[in-house]
Amino acid sequence: MADRKLFAGHSVRRLRRQAGLTQAAMAEALAISPSYLNLVEKNQRPLSAALLVKLAESYDFDPRTLAAGEPGGGEAAIRRRLADPIFADLEIDRNEIEEWLAGAPGGAEAFARAYDRFGAGGEAIGAAAPDPVSETRRETERWRGYYGDLDAQAEAIADELRLGAGDLYGAIAERLRVKHQLAIRVLPVDVMPDMLRRLDLHARQLQLSETLDTASRTFAAAFQLGQIEARAEIEALVKGAAFSDRAADRLFRRHLASYFAAAVMMPYARFLRACEATGYDIELLQRRFGAGFEQVAHRLTTLQRVGARGLPFFMVRIDRAGQASKRFSGASAAPLAEADARCPLWRLHQAFDNPGQLMIQLVELEDSSRWLTIARTVTPQGRRYGAVPAEFAVGLGVAAELAGSLVVARGIDLKGEATPIGLGCRACLRGNCPQRSLPPVGRALVLNDRERGLSPFIFAGD
Repeated sequence: MADRKLFAGHSVRRLRRQAGLTQAAMAEALAISPSYLNLVEKNQRPLSAALLVKLAESYDFDPRTLAAGEPGGGEAAIRRRLADPIFADLEIDRNEIEEWLAGAPGGAEAFARAYDRFGAGGEAIGAAAPDPVSETRRETERWRGYYGDLDAQAEAIADELRLGAGDLYGAIAERLRVKHQLAIRVLPVDVMPDMLRRLDLHARQLQLSETLDTASRTFAAAFQLGQIEARAEIEALVKGAAFSDRAADRLFRRHLASYFAAAVMMPYARFLRACEATGYDIELLQRRFGAGFEQVAHRLTTLQRVGARGLPFFMVRIDRAGQASKRFSGASAAPLAEADARCPLWRLHQAFDNPGQLMIQLVELEDSSRWLTIARTVTPQGRRYGAVPAEFAVGLGVAAELAGSLVVARGIDLKGEATPIGLGCRACLRGNCPQRSLPPVGRALVLNDRERGLSPFIFAGD
């Protein structure tokens, strides 16, 4: 896959103004013409690799902030906000968003901040009630789910552990014991009835519940290793996020330690090779890397290393009520991950009626984008007889035009018939849908007592 062109005019302009330079002065320092710099700042030219190197050499800044600092979190994040039903009648397309980000990045950032603070209902929610989950998700979007330095460190540690032993869990336990004087102890469920993992610094023990399966024990051990050995990298990322809420700090820190743990269990280069060799066979990847379905699904959304990119997957996790507890769009910019609501015609919801089975479906959204999706149920660790029978459905997907190499795509005509779905009834303008539960926002209802269509809601433009 070709690397994505980097349009970062707003960041270059900000850097120039912070340095107190005119366009002519900066252009001279970079050995380019003022007119070319002007085009770069207006996002009419991408930032070339050579110019990026010159900027890094001439000014004290981290080049990754050019991509990470896009207004409002970038195109995908702006599209997610505009997917709110309140904007349904505006029909803003991708080209308009790109032009907005290029021509008025400050305005796009202002819109994003206002929307995040006031929401669609117009009530101020930012100052009165900070939402650490939303803040954390916006930060993961800025990085497109991939943290290069953290991933590289985890991969190096995984290689060291692999040289020492074939048993990853045993190797991590030994490293924690020898290098950090921290023992792992698996305790009976009656000792830890409501806990899966606990760090007892007084006893120098990482205590794990016996209800955890093998993959989850390995993940918990790797999570603890990340908290210790990747602390500096994690703290730098948390500090750079500049959250307004301490809870968001802690939530993001936990997310990064989990990312590290997954990267230790599924080291980047080896995992990507296995993905490409097996056709992204999730069940085979689970067995090969000793991981769970949800762990593998999330890892697939992070394969965005420059020069070694995997397919741009998205992932969502919902409960039976359709509430999303995890959403990772990665580099896919998939509306299915960005939207707050989902369509009941998507087989993600049917997964609950087929526990443990892969549900494969080709879907088409109203913008004509087509996605090959995979769904399966997962159950939380620590489940006991007589306890609340919690269950979630994990949805995974990739653009149909990129899905030809997937093992689950065999026998599917990716250009053939697809299930037409929307992003929830309030945002969906598909007419006469028998599954419709609500009319779309921004459309006047057309009521006729003498007729009854497939849908109880007929609306203007239908």
